[in-house]
Amino acid sequence: MRIRGEVFWSWADPALQHRSHDETLDDGKLIDVQVRLSRTGSTQMFIGIYAPSGMALHEEAHISRPGESMTRALAWGVGLARRLAISGAPQAKQRIASEA
Repeated sequence: MRIRGEVFWSWADPALQHRSHDETLDDGKLIDVQVRLSRTGSTQMFIGIYAPSGMALHEEAHISRPGESMTRALAWGVGLARRLAISGAPQAKQRIASEA
């Protein structure tokens, strides 16, 4: 079970449909990548990395991924999540990113 942090709860919107990718890595860390279209049509993404216990190690939300489809953003986010998890993302790092 994941223990979600503030970044996830700030990003979450149950009214918007999303696509997600969940994966358990060899060391037991969990990655969760979600993409969606905002109400204005922007591609948005959430990346979460969780310890085997469920504790959030890293969460970040991208408010806009200009020029990217949901499929492309999801693939990019999964790659980033894997790299961050393997490199040892800082404990409890939280970030909300906005790309212009």
